Amino acid sequence: MSIPAEWLFAVPFALVLLAAVRALHARWLLSAAKHPSIAGHARLARAITRLVPYYEYDDSRFFSADGAPAPLAAKRRGAFEALAGRLADRHPSSLAVTRTAQTAISDLQFTARYRVPFQFSRRVREQLGAGAFLAASHGVELVDLDGRRFYDLTGSYGVNVFGYDFYKECIDRGAAAVRDLGPVLGAYHPVVADNAARLLAICGLDEISFHMSGTEAVMQAVRLARYHTGRRRLVRFSGAYHGWWGDVQPGPGNPVPAPDTLTLRDMDDASLRVLRGRRDVACVLVNPLQALHPNAAAPADSALVDGARPAGFDRVAYTAWLRALREVCTARGIALIFDEVFVGFRLAPGGAQEYFGVRADLVTYGKTVAGGLPVGVLCGRRDLMRRFRADRPADVCFARGTFNSHPYVMGAMQAFLQRLETPEIRTLYAGLDERWNARAEALNERFATANLPLRVANLSTIWTIAYRQPSRYHWMLQYYLRDAGLALGWVGTGRLIFSLNYTAADYAEVADRIVAAARQMLHDGWWWSDPGATGARIRRRVLFEMLQARRSVIIGSSRSPRSKWSGAL
Repeated sequence: MSIPAEWLFAVPFALVLLAAVRALHARWLLSAAKHPSIAGHARLARAITRLVPYYEYDDSRFFSADGAPAPLAAKRRGAFEALAGRLADRHPSSLAVTRTAQTAISDLQFTARYRVPFQFSRRVREQLGAGAFLAASHGVELVDLDGRRFYDLTGSYGVNVFGYDFYKECIDRGAAAVRDLGPVLGAYHPVVADNAARLLAICGLDEISFHMSGTEAVMQAVRLARYHTGRRRLVRFSGAYHGWWGDVQPGPGNPVPAPDTLTLRDMDDASLRVLRGRRDVACVLVNPLQALHPNAAAPADSALVDGARPAGFDRVAYTAWLRALREVCTARGIALIFDEVFVGFRLAPGGAQEYFGVRADLVTYGKTVAGGLPVGVLCGRRDLMRRFRADRPADVCFARGTFNSHPYVMGAMQAFLQRLETPEIRTLYAGLDERWNARAEALNERFATANLPLRVANLSTIWTIAYRQPSRYHWMLQYYLRDAGLALGWVGTGRLIFSLNYTAADYAEVADRIVAAARQMLHDGWWWSDPGATGARIRRRVLFEMLQARRSVIIGSSRSPRSKWSGAL
């Protein structure tokens, strides 16, 4: 029987049409799984950041960016100058060394510039000092170059889980254990074998590799997942941080495109549908810290344009999400990676895997696990950790670091892991969530009683200060807290990190200082609000300012490159 000629053309056309429909459906699913904010659209975010112009407020506008009346602006000016004077008088040596060092240390230039919204930044840098140098640490306190003591709320960006004295002891014990070998690289000190056994017992996986940083460990996890699955795509969730390398930071702050990275919505069924329907996904990266602020970037005071800062932790909901994600990844042969560089050993002795009751295929650790020294650790299933193929000897996934498994780092790690098993440390975990949740709840009650526009949200000992009313000046709180003797990280009130050795008395003193600082800020007029003010209205004002500044740049106005904004809105 002969086939009609028209069929010969119809069949290929139908196949092409079917492929196109499938591609469009996959694209629709992917679009539906992206968060509607620019954090969920990496290309859009990169494009927008290139369009944002620099401008700054002039002398009068600096104190009335929210439309405050002249008498209130004058009161703010006086309070600002008084605060600047107190900080300068109390910390002269710390501030002097910091300002001198900034000319040579690029990190200091970056952190100084991005402590507050950029419209206010230059004046703040010039007048409200934040010393970057310290002389000592004791218990839960830090001491600056002027002998001034601060309660530590920086947590050393996640390193300080058990208190600084604990880590000093780990470093001293570790150095003593490996001193005879010294800085020999390549070969291993015997403590490495002990560390590997202890870590694998903790994570419940098969093999381990050591790296110099958490970023390196995540890079290796992704590389191995791609190597073994033969797929190129990686999935991260909106707002999550996994280090500063290109593939996991596709939005603002990354000059390198990341075409193989898909940024999906956290805690959303649409993302699960995407994973079920694709065949090119090698791995899914999860940073459990996102449970505190799903789909939002790490909170920082430099982003406080209107005060909006969503935060809140629901352990039951996030656990259910991780379990659903685990199920999909297993079904589709996708490597599930837990990035515990920040939260590892803070939530539970077995990390986030123990805390949420979900097992990953690959887990990365860092920060605290080396007893205060820099490290990255990758643990994983045996089939995913192998860097070669037995049947193809030239097919390898090469990875090696000159300083991986440095004896002094490994010695401090052994001391940390040994101490982790002691009753003294295990006791700190008993009732951990209940204790810190109660403290957060009590502080929120004090805020409400004092009519302060603040609330705290927490994931165990990791806290964020959120704001209950729109304002252009919430970022000022970090300087009032510093004035009260509280040390913050450069992100300001976005992240307060308590070490587990805080006693009830230590915490009570910190809570009193937070409330006192907020009362003073309220008294000084920074939380005045126009009755008609809303977050949306403030954002529209700022957008209008940007458009005006952008227009000035385009036409070559004298406002470029440092335009001074003084216009009323």
